[in-house]
Amino acid sequence: MELRFVSPTLSELDALDAEVLACTVWQDRRPCNGVAALCDWRFAGRIARLMRSKFITGQLGEVVMLSGRPAVSFDKVLLFGAGHADSFDEARFRTVMDHMMDVIVALRVRIAVVQLPGRQNDAVPAETAADILLERATQPQQRRHHDAWTLVEDDNARKRIQQHMIEERRRVRVLG
Repeated sequence: MELRFVSPTLSELDALDAEVLACTVWQDRRPCNGVAALCDWRFAGRIARLMRSKFITGQLGEVVMLSGRPAVSFDKVLLFGAGHADSFDEARFRTVMDHMMDVIVALRVRIAVVQLPGRQNDAVPAETAADILLERATQPQQRRHHDAWTLVEDDNARKRIQQHMIEERRRVRVLG
């Protein structure tokens, strides 16, 4: 899996042409934040209205697909429930990440733009999130299903992930 990066701004997201944008929403946080909030702005508050009506709950395991175009440059926007923000941890990250990957594979999407679970408020460090994503993507049942994911990260997190990946490659070479 190839990792690319985009900053969490509407102008940068608008420059991408991808089939799917995936992000998470919390069960106990209103209004939504991160990429979901940017989409809500473009959807003129549609996500907030769906949350108020309880159509979108943010419960763990939930996934809601919205048509993206013409409001955003993506065909589909996937909102994944991540449960309660205060109890989000690495184990929950893995659960939501697995669900995201399974849904994206089931949709036969090979290239996606993704804000990893909990990254909208640094609930999981960027380096840990990238490690878990790559670990999961290299499992035999996932190989060849994902060509590239563009991760929504600010410049600081992007640099930390890239530096971490360089250090990991060096460590593997030394140990290998």
